[in-house]
Amino acid sequence: MNKLLLAFAGLACSLTASAQIIDSAVSPSEPPGRPLWELGLGLGAISTPAYPGADDRETRVLAIPTLIYRGKIFRADQSGIGARLFRSEVAELDVGLAASLPAKSDDVAARVGMPDLGALGEFGPRLKLRLARFDAHSGLRAELPLRAVFEVRSGVRHQGYTFEPRLVYERRSADGKWMFDTQLSAVVGDGKINRYFYEVAPQYATASRPAYAARSGLVLVRAGAFAARQINPDVRVFGYVRAENYGVGANDDSPLHRKNNGVSGGIGVSWTFWRSQSMARD
Repeated sequence: MNKLLLAFAGLACSLTASAQIIDSAVSPSEPPGRPLWELGLGLGAISTPAYPGADDRETRVLAIPTLIYRGKIFRADQSGIGARLFRSEVAELDVGLAASLPAKSDDVAARVGMPDLGALGEFGPRLKLRLARFDAHSGLRAELPLRAVFEVRSGVRHQGYTFEPRLVYERRSADGKWMFDTQLSAVVGDGKINRYFYEVAPQYATASRPAYAARSGLVLVRAGAFAARQINPDVRVFGYVRAENYGVGANDDSPLHRKNNGVSGGIGVSWTFWRSQSMARD
């Protein structure tokens, strides 16, 4: 359970804060007067492939505390948890965290008898560039995150690096109650993270799962959409869906690659019960 909570911590903050007006210099302009921080409770459900290219899924329902923090440097917002190092009208550089679900190999047919996949945490810099601002409520930006990947399973182990360039179109309603974004991205992994997902060492080879040496390169391409609705100042609902293609990946011939396409999704609700009297400066 501790590993599950760790894996969801960054996701919960991200999903909950996504219902807020966008907190970024490269996003549509912001109205003033937002609290510096907000605490609340989130309840949600998420379903995703056990790993990229898996034919088994991980589905979870959980309730956890949520945090939004709008400091000038340290941030917990719709983009995750991190520190903002630089900000201008057209660019922003931060260092942030992301996370994903663990998976037990005995629950994944392709990996039976292999080591479990632990919760993955990702940490590293991200450059955001404003490409267009269509009006006061919508804009287009590019994101270039480079992340070190760490596995949390009986300790913490470094498992390589990923690079995920993405395009993000964002829009919110004039009254600020609806927020919507769409994304198009690709994930590239180095040899270590791709071996983590796709390699079959000789001691784990079977008649139906031959030994395989994974290589660095493209992991997947994905398109996704997110929507959130603020019901009142304290209650927000949200949902997202992502369609992914793994058939273009560098290791689509691995015996652990079982499907070329996959879908992830989630829904949830958050309730803010405590917020600061002090206001965020930006």
